[in-house]
Amino acid sequence: TRAAARDLRVGPTRAMKLPSQAAAAAKPGDVIIIDPGEYRDCAVWRASDITIRAAAPQVVLAEKTCEAKGIFVVTGNNVTVDGITFREAAVPDRNGAGIRVSGENLTVLNSRFERNENGILAVGSDKSILRISNSAFIGNGSCVAGCAHGVYAGAPIGLLEIDNCRFLATRDGHHIKSRALRTVIRNSRIEDGLGGTSSYLVETAQGGDLLIEKTMLQKGPNSGNRRVAISIATEGTRNPTNTMVIKENY
Repeated sequence: TRAAARDLRVGPTRAMKLPSQAAAAAKPGDVIIIDPGEYRDCAVWRASDITIRAAAPQVVLAEKTCEAKGIFVVTGNNVTVDGITFREAAVPDRNGAGIRVSGENLTVLNSRFERNENGILAVGSDKSILRISNSAFIGNGSCVAGCAHGVYAGAPIGLLEIDNCRFLATRDGHHIKSRALRTVIRNSRIEDGLGGTSSYLVETAQGGDLLIEKTMLQKGPNSGNRRVAISIATEGTRNPTNTMVIKENY
């Protein structure tokens, strides 16, 4: 219960040196606070109703992955990740993620995803929500095997909501690929830049409700699909589609 919740401190001078140690100990309601530093570590978060946050800027997890899936593998429900950088996640099937989530309801705040195969890869039920705010996705993506993306929300997740985020220089895949029932993107920047080789800026592969507003959309000269910025129902219209609104973008 929340009354029994604890703050678990992680860092070079703490009893728990690595995030994976905190993941093994975490219980519902706990707050995991990670001191600045670069950790060659990965963690599987099985507890629900937890927050994992940086104590200060410059908390970086790099290169190591768990379960051949990602740097953070989240199987618990109602998890928040705040202020952490995930860098260079790669796995043998080329579908590695900074965060791989199969639990319900992940919130990501103030975080960075740099040069991963997928920045975030999420699956879940039609009640699950993936919310991403104030975060940056730089140089993610891969199409060596199947394609990986900046953010990938798999079916039948209920809602993908992105607010005040930046996507830059995605490689080969899409900046945002969503099979969610609803996809909402606001107040963001989605840009190839000069060197990005992404295919689409946004793809809602199976339809579904869509809102994109007040967002900068830029296709670069090296895009793998230079004619299409936003792709809708590329794989058919499995998801009910009642509203599609694309407004006040630039």
